Amino acid sequence: MTKTVLTVDDSRTMRDMLMLALKDAGYRVVQAEDGIHGLEVLQAERPDIVITDINMPRMDGFGFIEGMRADPNHKATPVLVLTTESDAAKKQRARDAGATGWIVKPFDPAKLVDAVRRVAA
Repeated sequence: MTKTVLTVDDSRTMRDMLMLALKDAGYRVVQAEDGIHGLEVLQAERPDIVITDINMPRMDGFGFIEGMRADPNHKATPVLVLTTESDAAKKQRARDAGATGWIVKPFDPAKLVDAVRRVAA
């Protein structure tokens, strides 16, 4: 069965790059443009894994992860944070919110797919 990945990023270019890398690896990809849109998509979708940016308008990645974790349907869904941030305090804040892992932009598509496979297993 094909696994579904939800990507949440305000950058169209980044969403396109994620779509390409994940589709080539055989994943079904659904996309959201920010945290609020991500939470809306989660009402209709049950992704196997979520990849989210941190710095976004309307609702950032921390708020999105917290909102997602508040929903019993998405309590255990793995979340990878994909961001330009590498600050230890932000990583800890993401972990505290419920993130599973952290990938720094720009990402290597093969490493991204490998990380997705590991947390979605």
